[in-house]
Amino acid sequence: MSAKLPLFDDFLLNLKVNNYSPETIYNYERDLKVFEDFLFDNQIDFKKINKKDLLNYKAFLTSYDRKTALAQEAKKRLNPYSINRMLSVLRSFLRYLIEMDFPVTIAPDMIRMVKTTKKNAVVAELDEFIKLLEFPSNHEKNKIIGKRNRAILEVLFSTGLRISELINLKVKDIDKEGRIFVLGKGKKERFVYLTPRAKEHLEAYLSTRKDDSDYTFVPYRGQNAANRQKKLSAVYVQEMIKSYRELLNINFPISPHSLRHGFATYLAEAGANPAAIQILLGHESLETTTRYVHASDNYARQAQKKFHPLKT
Repeated sequence: MSAKLPLFDDFLLNLKVNNYSPETIYNYERDLKVFEDFLFDNQIDFKKINKKDLLNYKAFLTSYDRKTALAQEAKKRLNPYSINRMLSVLRSFLRYLIEMDFPVTIAPDMIRMVKTTKKNAVVAELDEFIKLLEFPSNHEKNKIIGKRNRAILEVLFSTGLRISELINLKVKDIDKEGRIFVLGKGKKERFVYLTPRAKEHLEAYLSTRKDDSDYTFVPYRGQNAANRQKKLSAVYVQEMIKSYRELLNINFPISPHSLRHGFATYLAEAGANPAAIQILLGHESLETTTRYVHASDNYARQAQKKFHPLKT
């Protein structure tokens, strides 16, 4: 029995020639590798796979003792959304095999998604976002790091950029007026705009830079000729925001994605046109945009006071 999925590399090449981003291709490869390892560990021949094997794979994904794509012990259970992403990748792989006339024993539609629970989305209050944005200026002992981290937070909340877009942002893509050219998800082009305060803090940070890196945000250490293309990692930005939130005792989950949600929410609460928010976020569908707009607790409270039939 072969431990390798058929046409694995061809499937990844197909994604590449169809203009999928390197990040997406990496995610597809990682998720399929988990499936491939599952088949190998359980001595299942892919050419003879059946419905029971798929059921066992779903059970494996929900278990505590599963292994990652790097054959490491998983530290926590996958959430339903992650499981459905991995099942969706498997569906795509099966569809590709069918297109290539490779015999498969399981139709893609036989892979059913797991049930997800709809969470009541929450967005931090505006004053809590402001506390977070301003925190690095007073907290960081290293003033350059303080200016950089302040600029990162201001840019995220000013523009609604994805974290991947932020860390890949290059200085040349920002014009003098604070307009930023973004090559976003699926290589879709759009413009976003810095607020005056975000532009001010970004310029203050860039004025401290002594390197010649193309990237807007770079690590503080190791700024030399050997690291000209060095850029901050997404993990650094995520951990930075997490630590600031904990130090500020903000009782809401705040992440780079939360800043994106907050950007959309507070624009909507101020009366911005949903179509304009859609363009700024880089969404194909207005329906996707509406999922990003979650009324803040204060906005909901004020709406109740204003419109409740027994408000007096």
